[in-house]
Amino acid sequence: MMVVTGATGNVGGPLVRALDAAGERVTAVSRGTSATGAADLPAGVRHVRADLADPVSLRPALDGAEALFLLVTGEFLASGGDLSGVLGTARDTGVRRVVLLSSQGVGTRRHPPGQEEAVKRSGLEWTLLRPAGFHSNTLVWAGTVRAARTAGAPFGDVALPTVDPLDIAEVAALALREPGHAGMTYELTGPAPVSPRQQVAAIADAVGEPVRFVEQTREEARAQMLRFMPEPVADTTLDILGTPVAEEQRVSPDVERLLGRPGHAFTHWAGRNAAAFK
Repeated sequence: MMVVTGATGNVGGPLVRALDAAGERVTAVSRGTSATGAADLPAGVRHVRADLADPVSLRPALDGAEALFLLVTGEFLASGGDLSGVLGTARDTGVRRVVLLSSQGVGTRRHPPGQEEAVKRSGLEWTLLRPAGFHSNTLVWAGTVRAARTAGAPFGDVALPTVDPLDIAEVAALALREPGHAGMTYELTGPAPVSPRQQVAAIADAVGEPVRFVEQTREEARAQMLRFMPEPVADTTLDILGTPVAEEQRVSPDVERLLGRPGHAFTHWAGRNAAAFK
């Protein structure tokens, strides 16, 4: 059996469906339900409500499991982000393999390495996934695109190789199901850098109507980000968006090498998700 935390999110949801389609027994773990959450899980998937901040609550989900996908939420990080209890519970219940959704920022030293270090010390077989920014982060524009056909962002012409959450999920499914990934770290990017201005143009094409790009100042963007993320995270995110280092602009070969196809471009993601912006 395989356990997926964050199972109703942009990566966890597709991962659960991929594992189920491959014939795996899956337990989907989330802290609650959402409109597109547990009700949309495949019929054969067991859903367990649990919280990484309370490792004991995970035990019913982990009993009998062989592999665990760990997605750490911002709320968990804000509460201290200590994974030792979660990993200890996993080890005690017989889990052998863990796949951690980390971030590209650990490799570029923008983000602290504590989660990865805890996984490496856990005694479990481990695989680390370090994705760049998600294509789906642009869903933050959905409200203004629907209401006024506008989308605002800073650094309109700085391009980064954002990645499709579906590609992350497919790589995670490989790492959970197949041998040969223990001790590996994969950097996951899209097939080409794309700027906010280009993303808005792709969304306009997907909805079939013009969408105006509004370039924000760093201060305007920071004020908006602070509504839903801690100050240090907002500042680091803006640093990446505005002054990326070479590693953050580089297209990694890992998605294509692992999946046998190029990662999905942002235009592909926008077409699949056009309904969110209409």
